[in-house]
Amino acid sequence: MSRSIRKLTGLVAATFTPLTAEGEINLSVIGPYIDYLVENQNVKSVFINGTTGEGCSLTVDERKQLAEAWCQHGKDKLEQVIVHVGCMSIKDSQELARHAASIGADGIAVISPSFFKPVNADALRLFIKEVSTFAPDLPMYYYHIPSMTGVAFDAADVLNGIEQLVPSFQGVKYSGTDLRDLGQCVRYSQSHNWSVLFGVDEQLLGALVLGVHGAVGSTYNYLGCIVNKMLAAFDNGNHVQTRALQFGFMEVITFAKNLGFDVSVNKQVMSEVSGLALGPPRLPLLPCPVSKAQVIAQKIKDFSQGNLI
Repeated sequence: MSRSIRKLTGLVAATFTPLTAEGEINLSVIGPYIDYLVENQNVKSVFINGTTGEGCSLTVDERKQLAEAWCQHGKDKLEQVIVHVGCMSIKDSQELARHAASIGADGIAVISPSFFKPVNADALRLFIKEVSTFAPDLPMYYYHIPSMTGVAFDAADVLNGIEQLVPSFQGVKYSGTDLRDLGQCVRYSQSHNWSVLFGVDEQLLGALVLGVHGAVGSTYNYLGCIVNKMLAAFDNGNHVQTRALQFGFMEVITFAKNLGFDVSVNKQVMSEVSGLALGPPRLPLLPCPVSKAQVIAQKIKDFSQGNLI
């Protein structure tokens, strides 16, 4: 890689995709969205077009338009814009990777294809390699999310030896709950100075103990300030405060899950908390009743104001 690499650390917001009431992408929201993240949540890196952003429900052209908007409006405001380019078609992933490089993105990530699944880690490494060749100077991250892809072999097996195939490889977004596998990813990444970023928001403390370098998640869109306090408390060795904040976070997520907390609900909650008009989800996801989102949003506001800890 010819460019200097800034290691991806800290909180990264997995962003929602703003849609109009008619279901078309709404680029006019991106600028205010960035301002909200930076000014209200102190979150300065984003992961776009991923699960939270309904990336696999968007067309290639829509994903390009969104990536361009995030890079354009994020210039001099955001620290890193990571563009998820994973698709079922390797050709589409390659085109999105090429496009991300052309617009000044700071990195790209891919999930595993999930219809025709790779039979083993070797096959997935080859997929990642072939995508990376279309953006050889961009950091490449593997997005491990077995609950969505159904690809359940260890992420550590994918990382093992990948530097020989993918010189631009820089780490993994680990959205799984297997702490043994996560620990192996952290251990292997140490000698390569890669980033391991955790993606299960309500279990972040367990991952911090194992040595992850940051976290990518949907709730950091509206709870970034609180989780930043938790990260600071952890770094300062204040385990009592760290646990208190994690327990409060868990209480909020448990409350939301008991009401039903999928991407569409989460998106409406973000609209209620932030005031941004993010619109409905795209089918097959169904819109969330506003009343449900308002109840969850109130719980989040109580937590943010210190009423749960």
